[in-house]
Amino acid sequence: MARMPTPRPPMGWNSWDCFGTTVTEAEVLTNAEILAARLLPLGWDTVVVDIDWSDPTARSHGYNAGAPLAIDDHGRLVPDPARFPSAAGGEGFAPLARAVHDLGLRFGIHTMRGIPRIAVEQDLPVLGSDLTASAVADPDNACEWNPDMVGLRWRDPDPAVRAACQAYYDSTLELYASWGVDFIKADDMLWPYQSADVAAHARAIERSGRPIELSLSPGRDLSLARLDDLREHATMWRICDDLWDSWADIEANFARFARWAPHASAHGWPDGDMLPLGRISVRAERGEPHDSHLTPAEQRTLLTLWCIARSPLMVGGHLPESSEETFELLSNPGVLALLHGSASREVFREGPLVLWTAEVPVDALPGAYRADDAESPADGAALYRYVAAFNTGEEPLAVALDAGNVHLPPDLTGPVEDVWAGGDIATMPVTTQSDDARGVAPGSTAIPVTIEPHGVVLLRCLDRT
Repeated sequence: MARMPTPRPPMGWNSWDCFGTTVTEAEVLTNAEILAARLLPLGWDTVVVDIDWSDPTARSHGYNAGAPLAIDDHGRLVPDPARFPSAAGGEGFAPLARAVHDLGLRFGIHTMRGIPRIAVEQDLPVLGSDLTASAVADPDNACEWNPDMVGLRWRDPDPAVRAACQAYYDSTLELYASWGVDFIKADDMLWPYQSADVAAHARAIERSGRPIELSLSPGRDLSLARLDDLREHATMWRICDDLWDSWADIEANFARFARWAPHASAHGWPDGDMLPLGRISVRAERGEPHDSHLTPAEQRTLLTLWCIARSPLMVGGHLPESSEETFELLSNPGVLALLHGSASREVFREGPLVLWTAEVPVDALPGAYRADDAESPADGAALYRYVAAFNTGEEPLAVALDAGNVHLPPDLTGPVEDVWAGGDIATMPVTTQSDDARGVAPGSTAIPVTIEPHGVVLLRCLDRT
C-alpha cells in the first residue's frame, strides 16, 4: 500500500495555537476566508480543525476527563453541534467542508488513535463487524495525555478481533470521506510508535475511496529508523513535540531538521510542527491571548528553517487579529520558493553559526513565486542556489562566508540577493588572506554578512550553467 506522492509540503492554517480544544465553526470560517483572500495564491490552501471538536465541555488550558463527547450509534466522533451548528441533524462536518471548499481551500480535521472511552462504556456496535466497542478496546494502550480514547486490540490472538479493529478505523474514515475531508491529523501515533495504527489508518484511507492526506503526531523522540514505514503510510509526520513561541523550542529543531531534511521529498515530509505566529493563545492549551513572543528576527529564522528544511507549514495564529507584519512574513515568495527545492541540508555548524544550502530549479516555481522576480529566466535548466546563515547566539555575528563552503562558485561574479531584506549583498574576490575575509581561501569569493541574535540572512543567486 503506497500513498500518493505530494509535490510540496502541505501548507495552511490550524486552530490549535489560537483556540486549543475550543474552536467554533464561525472562527474556522473567518480564518478560512482570510486565508483564501490573502495567502491562498502563495499555496496556503488547507484549513484544519484541531482536537476535541466533539466535546461540548471543551475549555482552554487542558482536557476534560469523562467528557460527554458527541458520538454516533457506532461510536464514531461527530462534531459538537453547539460549536458547529451546521453539524446538527447528522450532517457532521459536511456543510463546513463545503463552505471551505467553496473558498478554494481544502478541509482537514484532527483525530485520535483508538476508540472513545464513552463508546466502550456504552458498548456500541462496530460498523462492519459483529463485535462491539468493548471487544476491540485495549485500555492498557491508552493515550497518556488525553483522557478521551483507549487503544485497539491489535495484539489479540483472535483474527476476528483484529479485523474488527480495522473495521472501526474503516468506518471512521468512511464517515470523514463522506463529509469531504481532505486532510487528517492523526494524533497519539508516534510516541510511542504505534505501527499497527499507522498502517490501519493508511489502509482505511485507501478503502474510503477519497484522497486524504495523513499527518501523524506528536513526534517526540521519533527515530529515523522509522523512515520507510512513515513514507509508506503518511504524507507528513511530526519530528518534535508541540512547538510554542519560545526560542528554546525553535533552536531545538535545528538538530532535528539536520537529521530529517535530507529525507524530505514527495514521498513524505518531516514536520517541525505549527508556526506560532500572529495572534495566539486566544483560548489555547497554554498562555493568555498574545501576539507571538518570538522577536522579528526569531520569526524570520523560524520560517526560513522550516522552508529550507521543506517542512509542512501550518500557521497557528488567529488571522483576523494578526498583524500586517505576520502576513508579510508568510507572503515572501523568495522564502516560500524553498519548499519546491532539493538538496536541502545543513553544511556547517560551529559555535553560533549554522549554515544551510538548497537548490530550487526555476521551472519548478509556481507563477506566484516569480511575480516579484524580474530575473526569472525562460531557460528551465537554470536554478537558484540558496544559503541560509543562522546566528543561534545572543550577540550580533559578523562573518565572511567562503562561497566554496556553501555550494557557490568560488569565482562567484553574479549578484547575491538578500531575500529577507531585499537588494544585493556586495561580494569580495579574495586574492590573499586578510582580516577582512578571515577564513576565506585565496581564489574564492567572500560574502560578508552580519546576522542579528537568533536571526538569519537568507541569500539567493541564480545559476544559469
